[in-house]
Amino acid sequence: MKSLITLILIITISLPSIAQNKDVASETTTYYFIRHAEKDRSDKTNRDPELTKKGKKRANHWSVILQHVKFDAVYSTKYNRTIQTATPTAKKNGLEVTFYDPRTLYSDTFAEATKGQTVLVVGHSNTTPAFVNMVLQNKKYDDIDDKNNGNLYIVTISEGQITDTVLTINEVKH
Repeated sequence: MKSLITLILIITISLPSIAQNKDVASETTTYYFIRHAEKDRSDKTNRDPELTKKGKKRANHWSVILQHVKFDAVYSTKYNRTIQTATPTAKKNGLEVTFYDPRTLYSDTFAEATKGQTVLVVGHSNTTPAFVNMVLQNKKYDDIDDKNNGNLYIVTISEGQITDTVLTINEVKH
């Protein structure tokens, strides 16, 4: 009888811990990575150009493409072109754009801050694939061709498994 009471006591104490660990293991984190839209290249000395008219159209188009995704956070580097690309989607989700350092990318701090969330990350032709590769823990993707502003990388982390896909979203002609 004493053994049965001890067993029941151990199970009662352990259940919340087991349930909590199950919740942690089943959390799903999904990252959507895009490169900034078309930037103004008219002044070669400008290291922080704005988007062109075509780029602004693409930034708005991203918010339409991603309209059914409920983002918990939208991240961007501190450059005009990335902020302008991220802003329409952030606004549609009632979010402020959060900045990340393109030299740090996928750190333990970033991973912990975004765990269990759905996140849009806007970067550059070199940092976007590098960021994806760091999440994947594998150098799978090369830098994006400078003429390509339409790649959408989707990385999902669920129960210790990481899956990824890349789509190319062509510009809309209207």
